[in-house]
Amino acid sequence: MTTKGQPGRVVRIDDATWDAYGQLCAEKGIARAADMRMHVVREVNAWRKANGIETPPGKKRVVRVPRKKPTTESD
Repeated sequence: MTTKGQPGRVVRIDDATWDAYGQLCAEKGIARAADMRMHVVREVNAWRKANGIETPPGKKRVVRVPRKKPTTESD
């Protein structure tokens, strides 16, 4: 299943690694797919910078980080 009209990709990862990655992402509070997308974008941007390739203009991505609600103390 894809979201927002983006094409789906197939990635083959062994079950043990996939399960551990799921735990890691849960602890980070992010979905595996979002984490993988962010990693790929970082890698591509670093590659472009190292090779003097301009980043094509386009939609900027906004990453929303869930924040914990402040605790209220009652007197």
